[in-house]
Amino acid sequence: MDSIGFAQHDHAACVGSGMQAAEEVCAAKGLRLTKGRRRVLEILLQEHRAMGAYDILGLLSEEGFAAQPPVVYRALDFLTENGFVHKIEKLNAYVACTHPQDDHAPVFLICRDCETVAETGMSMRASLGAVAKEMGFKIESTVVEAEGLCPSCQPAT
Repeated sequence: MDSIGFAQHDHAACVGSGMQAAEEVCAAKGLRLTKGRRRVLEILLQEHRAMGAYDILGLLSEEGFAAQPPVVYRALDFLTENGFVHKIEKLNAYVACTHPQDDHAPVFLICRDCETVAETGMSMRASLGAVAKEMGFKIESTVVEAEGLCPSCQPAT
């Protein structure tokens, strides 16, 4: 068992189901999951951590991909726009979405020591959407990031 966020999980099943979900969403929406986009998503699913574009670029280069920053950024833009990955603003990094088939605006928990990121199952969309609607405001994007200490980094009590 490996860790994802702050919990244990079956890593191989997680990567497989993440790729399968992305392929299904792409097929249903008529999107192209190119070789480069696929590999960037696989890397994020395999690593289970927030990664910057240049971290991903380094791994692609090691694998022999003709990896240039615009290629990685275009792949990340596609993956983000279609809900397969999320950008963690605080870290200027990306994480694979844990449930890409759901329309959601997740809340992220970020450990300030080890920088582990956990995507929670809760979404702020409903409550925030209701408040915004009341005020006549149209939300275009939402990022909620809470910073603190994960279980591994908290001092023993």
